[in-house]
Amino acid sequence: MGSIDTSIDLLLKTALIVGGGQGIGLGFVRRLLAADNIERVYATYRRIESATELLAITNPKLCCLQMDITDEAQIAAVIKQIQSETNTLHYVINSVGVLHEGEMQPEKSLRHINGEQLLRYFQVNSVGAMLLFKQVQPLLKHQDRSILATISAKVGSIGDNQLGGWYGYRASKTALNMFIRTAAIEYKRTCPQAILVALHPGTTDTRLSLPFQRNVPPEKLFSVDRTVGQLLIVMDGLDFGDSGEFFSWDGSRLPW
Repeated sequence: MGSIDTSIDLLLKTALIVGGGQGIGLGFVRRLLAADNIERVYATYRRIESATELLAITNPKLCCLQMDITDEAQIAAVIKQIQSETNTLHYVINSVGVLHEGEMQPEKSLRHINGEQLLRYFQVNSVGAMLLFKQVQPLLKHQDRSILATISAKVGSIGDNQLGGWYGYRASKTALNMFIRTAAIEYKRTCPQAILVALHPGTTDTRLSLPFQRNVPPEKLFSVDRTVGQLLIVMDGLDFGDSGEFFSWDGSRLPW
C-alpha cells in the first residue's frame, strides 16, 4: 500500500503542497502527480535555488508558485492565483518547517537560547501555518471531503517530552499543534467537509534531518517516498471525528 486508492474514489481532485520544493513536500508532489484521480497539483517553493528538482518536473498537472509562508501577502496572492482556476482543493498539505538554518541550530541547553532564533522558529513553524489556514479557507468551502494537513513533529508533544532540549523547535511545533486544533473547531462550522490534522512523519532522510541522522537506527530512518506513502494512508483513512487531532506516521494518536 502507499498509493492513493482510485478503485472506489473516482472524483478528480486538486491538491496544494506548500513547501513542495524539496524533502517531504517534493515527495508529495511526485506521488500526487502519479495518481490517476489527481487532476491538478499546485506546489509552492520559497527559493528557486533550492527547488531545482521541483522546477525540472514537466507535467501538465503541475503548477509551481513561488511563496514565502511567513509573508501573508504572498500567501494571499497564491490563493488568488489558484482561485482563478478552481474554487476547490481536496488536499492542502503544509510541509514547511525549519530546524536549522545557517548558524541557527537547535538549542541543547538554556545557555544556547537566543531571542531572535526563537522568533524565527515560531515565524516559520507556527505563524506561517496559521496564515495559510486563514487564507486557504475559501478553497475548502465545498461539499467534497477534503484534508488540510500540516507536518508537525513528535518532539512538539508536551506529554511525550522526556529528553528536553531543542527549545525553539519543540515549542514552535507545540504552537502549531494548538493552531491546528483551534482552527479545526472553526472549520467545522465554516468548512464542515474539511478534516484538519497535524502529522508526525517519523525521521525522514531529508536536509532537515541530515545533521542528526548519525544516531538514528537504519530501520527508523525513512526514505521520503516511504514517509509520503505512510502519511497518505493515514490521511485517506481519517474520518470527520479525527479533525483537530495529532497523528503519527503509523496512524496512532499522539499525546498533546
